[in-house]
Amino acid sequence: MVEVRRFIAAEPQKVFDVLSDGWQYANWVVGAAHIRAVDRGWPAAGSRIHHKIGAWPVQMADVTRVLKLDAPALLELEAEVRPLGTAWVKMELSPVDGGTEVRMTERIVHGPMAAIPIGVQALLLKPRNAESLSRLADLVQGRIALADAATAAPGQSGVS
Repeated sequence: MVEVRRFIAAEPQKVFDVLSDGWQYANWVVGAAHIRAVDRGWPAAGSRIHHKIGAWPVQMADVTRVLKLDAPALLELEAEVRPLGTAWVKMELSPVDGGTEVRMTERIVHGPMAAIPIGVQALLLKPRNAESLSRLADLVQGRIALADAATAAPGQSGVS
């Protein structure tokens, strides 16, 4: 399995709020390019995000499915990357002093790419997943800044 971690200066619920917004998936997951639809119950177990992967004009329609949910601490996913394979992804959110430690674990479990040794998978997945968590952190911080600006006194933007 390939694991990356990142500290986000926000409580776990704030981080989970971004994870539970299926329409934001392509904004933080590197490789996801366009959200086509989000099942009504997302992120309930069994619900799906229908998305495209890859860069235009070479994109493929795919699906990410929730395998397990324990909000706001755990979101376990199955991400299809057809015809290359299927990945198992676990997002764990742990409260730490001043915020949340996010641990993202991924493993390719089905298809031709599953035959790639885990060390080689790590060379590809670690930098990608580190960037995904960086984007997630930016989205969380952006939501917090917007909420702060909305509650700021009139004439104050909350942005310096």
